[in-house]
Amino acid sequence: MKKDIKEKLSLLPDQPGCYLMRNEKGTIIYVGKAKRLKSRVRSYFTGSHDGKTQRLVLEISDFEYIVTDSAIDALILEANLIKRHRPYYNVLMKDDKSYPYIHLTKEEHPRLEVTRKMKKDGSRYFGPYPNALAAQETKKLLDRLYPLRKCKTLPKRVCLYYHLGQCLAPCEYDVDATQYEEMTRQIIRFLNGGYKEVQNDLRKKMEVASIELDFERAKELRDLIRHIETVMVKQSMTLKDETDRDVIGYAADKGMMCVQVFFLRQGKLIERDVAIFAHYNEPEEDFLSYVTQFYFEKPALPREVDLAPGVDIELLGGFLKGVEVRVPKRGSKKKLVDMASQNAKIALEERFQLIDRDKGRTVEAARELGEAIGIGYPQRIEAFDNSNIQGADPVSALVVFSDGAPDKKEYRKFKIRTVQGANDTGTMREVIRRRYTRVLKEDLPLPELILVDGGRGQMSVAIDVLENELGLFIPVAGLVKDDKHKTAKLLFGDPPMDVLLRRGSQEFYLLQRIQEEVHRFAITFHRQTRGKGMLHSALDDIPGVGQKRKTMLYKHFGSVEKMKQATVEEYRQAGIGDKLAREILVHLGESSNESEVNAEEAGKEE
Repeated sequence: MKKDIKEKLSLLPDQPGCYLMRNEKGTIIYVGKAKRLKSRVRSYFTGSHDGKTQRLVLEISDFEYIVTDSAIDALILEANLIKRHRPYYNVLMKDDKSYPYIHLTKEEHPRLEVTRKMKKDGSRYFGPYPNALAAQETKKLLDRLYPLRKCKTLPKRVCLYYHLGQCLAPCEYDVDATQYEEMTRQIIRFLNGGYKEVQNDLRKKMEVASIELDFERAKELRDLIRHIETVMVKQSMTLKDETDRDVIGYAADKGMMCVQVFFLRQGKLIERDVAIFAHYNEPEEDFLSYVTQFYFEKPALPREVDLAPGVDIELLGGFLKGVEVRVPKRGSKKKLVDMASQNAKIALEERFQLIDRDKGRTVEAARELGEAIGIGYPQRIEAFDNSNIQGADPVSALVVFSDGAPDKKEYRKFKIRTVQGANDTGTMREVIRRRYTRVLKEDLPLPELILVDGGRGQMSVAIDVLENELGLFIPVAGLVKDDKHKTAKLLFGDPPMDVLLRRGSQEFYLLQRIQEEVHRFAITFHRQTRGKGMLHSALDDIPGVGQKRKTMLYKHFGSVEKMKQATVEEYRQAGIGDKLAREILVHLGESSNESEVNAEEAGKEE
């Protein structure tokens, strides 16, 4: 533990608050809350942790904290800090999934709309709905029942909606405010579960129309009643009451957590939300943090939230003001919470099974590949590919596969220093020498198999450098492509011979993945390098020539070559002073005699 962290830990207050963990670059990587900062923050640096939490702790270079008056203030502050900084290790809604709501605007002439963006503007939101189609169908139904305005901007004359009886035409006629009040009251009643009363009213009107022999009107009302039944009633699960509530359960295992939220509207289950993520604290604490983030700044909240046990419901209730937060102990509500938790457990188990299955397949593929070429199990495979366009901007790339799966943090990029033009064997010689000289110097792990993109020539130079220059005896194989740039065959041995691999086998598929991945990585790096070269201008290094003047010069002269040949008088016509014009001409004359040098980049470029 660093000395300054140890000293700061001894000064932590025994009060509620939030703490912010930073890495070496000063970036906030985790935000947490605590009822007692002293014991909570200290727990990160004492005792043992699981793998995920240990990775977080190893990255912590410093921390700071904010003391609050109460635990509820700490919870609210944590939500704000996570939203602002979006720390890497925090529990976040990974897919940022949003659901459609029906929005009843608060305007002089109110209207209905379907939206996924909710604002605290005093208007009413109803939902969420299972999907946009369900929300739109409900809105269309309400449009037929209640003639609110449809246009965002009032037109100068009445439109078709007025003639269809679906708008009161406030653009042309005065509408009494009491009419709007009555319609909004009925809409709110309808969306809060009172649609059965509306159906009954429509049935009475239908009967009256039938008695009066107005069969066309009666048929229209009958169709409307059926439409209400179709849109509002078809649901899979119901509770006897019609309270809007969210039911939330969770499961945690092996450093992962799954949370499932069941949305019940008017007593009916209409949708669920599923999130799976890594967690770093006690499950109950991170579950509470997730729920806080889930409802943070949502103006449309349910009347009730039912949770799995273990959560501080008083704390959450203080955050969700106006919402009844409960942990049901029996009855149908508890069954729903148990069902949400059971679904979360099943989803988490399936995730682990898929990971194990994928890992098993990749390991088996690598094992089969090793057996096919007679080298045993290649736990670590390193593959190289070169990229250039007619010899310009040559680069090379290395990808690493561990246990048959890509290990992206081990990928490396190379700018070629000693080879000019399109010389694949010369490029391969330089890259193999640079790579494994560094491996030996820094005592990095050696691969059990090296794959080079190419045939006998590339294999030969790779083996020559490894064995004759570096004294390394690592198996080298060549990946040969067909005319369509796809994996055709594998070469191995001395002299190199075709390895018999069945197309469609796991080992052949692994080779395809490796070759496509290293090719993709090399091409991407080459485009970046070429792009930087194309974007760089000889004008960039001249003092006094910024982006504005550079644009002006290109607009006036058209190219750097014409700038080199121009006179001071011509620069004056472009709006450049004589002194600066002479400096530009001197610099351009010098730059034309300089050779381009490919400087080595830091980080993952070797």
